[in-house]
Amino acid sequence: MGIARLALAGLAVLVAVALIVVGALSLVGALNPDAGPAAPSTPAAAPSVPSATPEQIPTVRVQCLQEHCPKVFLKVAGGDVLLDREMARDEQAQSFDAKVDVVLADSAAVRVEVNGEVRPPGKAGERQEFTVSRD
Repeated sequence: MGIARLALAGLAVLVAVALIVVGALSLVGALNPDAGPAAPSTPAAAPSVPSATPEQIPTVRVQCLQEHCPKVFLKVAGGDVLLDREMARDEQAQSFDAKVDVVLADSAAVRVEVNGEVRPPGKAGERQEFTVSRD
């Protein structure tokens, strides 16, 4: 066996040992109940809820209202696809991007909020396409 093969074998053993040590430390940390942050002993007063700022309101939010909602498509205008699938009851998708393209296979099956305001639903089975922009 050559010196290079011995060096590679030794390196492989060192990597394996390092992975075992890191895994064991992670497991011990996950199983240790005292490792987490301490909960306060007295409940703090509930903070007042500030009014939502424009940064906290999504440009578009889509919520499925039925047991099964046909395909919902959200895409950053000129960019990435955010969602392209069917949704289940109460499932939500939202985007804070400046401009979002929306396609709804059944506009009556979902609740759409644009900049915090509810968009009127379409007729059952009606397909809608529109683009929303941040105010």
